[in-house]
Amino acid sequence: MTSTTPTATFGRVLTAMVTPMHADGSVDLDSCQRLATHLADHGHDGLVVNGTTGESATTTDEENVDLVRAVVEAVGDRVTVVAGVGTNDTAHSVAAAQALVKAGAQGALVVTPYYNKPPQAGVLAHMTTVADAIDVPVMVYDIPGRTGTAIESDTLLRLAEHERIVAVKDAKGDLFGASRIMAQTDLQWYSGDDPLNLAHLAQGAVGVVSVVGHVAGPQYAEMVTAVAEGNLDRAREIHRQLIPAVDALMHITQGAIMAKAAMRELGIIESAFIRLPLLEATTEQVERLRAGLRQSGLM
Repeated sequence: MTSTTPTATFGRVLTAMVTPMHADGSVDLDSCQRLATHLADHGHDGLVVNGTTGESATTTDEENVDLVRAVVEAVGDRVTVVAGVGTNDTAHSVAAAQALVKAGAQGALVVTPYYNKPPQAGVLAHMTTVADAIDVPVMVYDIPGRTGTAIESDTLLRLAEHERIVAVKDAKGDLFGASRIMAQTDLQWYSGDDPLNLAHLAQGAVGVVSVVGHVAGPQYAEMVTAVAEGNLDRAREIHRQLIPAVDALMHITQGAIMAKAAMRELGIIESAFIRLPLLEATTEQVERLRAGLRQSGLM
């Protein structure tokens, strides 16, 4: 069957990379490059640096620039490097976006401002102000479970009018709402919630921005292709195969904890150190991780 996969500006399989750190808590740029190379070698055509899974809440602006530079140096000619630039301060987000684009980022991920819970007009102004300040395409990130504020449908329709805002990372969990916006705009949709990857792809998403992609990049790449080719039987097989791995990595609210543990278990990074207030996976959690990876055929 002929593929009908639409344009995907940022790629089709992206992982929101963890930020490797040494045991003393400092950023490990060598491991960062090793991880980026591993992901590029295993099914990915895009990477998100400095997203939530990259511990953006606790990394500094200077560290974020170093991380983007390191990833671009390692794989920037092979994958689209997208930098998370979202904060709850628009001026800070603009400065971060400009610095990370200068460092080589080929796209920007802008999350809804968190904690201060702006009105929808403020969400719109925040995101368009960041997009106005840079010359790379922008993906907006809708994750009300973390930010406390959803991007409402009318706001998404307005955001779609901006020439550089081309995509949505959707972790809202409203599948029908997503399909409604896809029907009304040219926004490229990315699943930002691993349990719903197949559902999003089946109704028109162009790709995924994943946490489980740390361990399942080739499988997600095959799933994306299977859906595009109309082979839903194969896509369902992959989805069901990965259920234990998804459960193992995502049973803790913050995916960075288990993703770092998985990368250490697989020998990709040396340390699973994670900055407070997050905590490293416990022995019991690592055992659950190993079991899930084995059941999914990933370990």
